[in-house]
Amino acid sequence: MTLPTRSLAVLLLGVVLGVGLIASGAAAPSGPPVRIGGTLALTGPLAATALVHKIVGEIYVDNLNRKKGLLGRPVEWIVLDDQSKPDLARTLYEKLVTVDKVDLLIGPYATGAILSAMAVAQRYQKMLIHHTFGIPHLAKYEMHFPTWAIGPEPGRTFPGLLLDALAASPKPPQTIAIVTSKFPSVHFMSVGAREVAAKRGLKEVLYLEFEFGTRDFGPIAARVKDANPDFLWMGAIGLEGNQLLEALRKLDYRPSLHFYLYPAPGPMAVSPDAQHALSTTIFEEHPPFTNHPVAAEFAKQFRERAAKAGLPYQAVDIQAAASYTAWQLLEAAVTATKSLDDRALAQWLRANRVDTIIGKLRFDGPNNYGDDLSKVKQVQDGKWVVVWPKEYAAPGAKFLVP
Repeated sequence: MTLPTRSLAVLLLGVVLGVGLIASGAAAPSGPPVRIGGTLALTGPLAATALVHKIVGEIYVDNLNRKKGLLGRPVEWIVLDDQSKPDLARTLYEKLVTVDKVDLLIGPYATGAILSAMAVAQRYQKMLIHHTFGIPHLAKYEMHFPTWAIGPEPGRTFPGLLLDALAASPKPPQTIAIVTSKFPSVHFMSVGAREVAAKRGLKEVLYLEFEFGTRDFGPIAARVKDANPDFLWMGAIGLEGNQLLEALRKLDYRPSLHFYLYPAPGPMAVSPDAQHALSTTIFEEHPPFTNHPVAAEFAKQFRERAAKAGLPYQAVDIQAAASYTAWQLLEAAVTATKSLDDRALAQWLRANRVDTIIGKLRFDGPNNYGDDLSKVKQVQDGKWVVVWPKEYAAPGAKFLVP
């Protein structure tokens, strides 16, 4: 019997698609989902940055489920709002382990919440992969794995890298003002910068601490203006850097060299007050970083999602890259061990380097930290570009001093 033309076409299409699936091995994931649990600061002072991590997680899980999932099973990400509160993060991770009974843990965002989550993971002997922990010497748990690749002594190594960059600039600073939040990792890094600057011979003209969650930066800005440093180090997290810059503008004062530790990447980049602002990074959306094909594809997907979410800055930077790397780490360990056993996964990560979009990560150093992969970036014409070390600088970019 002869098939109608339309029916024949449909049959042939089905055969072609079937052959393609067999050839690629791209069978859809099936069975009970692999449940991965975590929290993010979806509300509160850290929400602007945590939204970046949420978008990244959604991209990665969608990509996994379009392929083979994990172990051939679909992946379900359970993400809860810790409201930027470490105590609440602890409670929610308890819930994820004991009530939701997730298979694996990831996150959360920011050092305080990660430390809380780490305590829960240790209590239940769960592996914890995380992306933004800033005080390595506090991370004593043997089954935690950081993708914030800052090495075991970032309070010494990164300020040294930054001051190397400043020393090579057209106008090396002679004086420094250090203003810092008391947020744990931020304060730790700022104290380290203070010590390194003193050893480098910079004269400290101001050292000022403020409470995390501060909103009125007027008095702080007045102190900075009075000190009039050659270089301003702002131990900022989230929108604190923007708030200080706005307060300085109202006083008709613009710092010449100014650095912000962990800013909300988008609001800082697009602020007219932030031209030439400096910060730390491990990845920016330009060569040589985007020479990695996985990184280039991720950057494309992130831009699309970020635009739909209304983010003011839609390029991949340190926050998005660290978050993506955490998911890469988790997938690599599960794939290599063919297991969801936390101890087996942790043992594999301790013994192997993992190739990620930020570089090869290792976890055999002090407190599971490997190399410090930090770079120095600068806002130039509304976008972040790496300027130091020179071999990682954006094509044609150089350190600009007003």
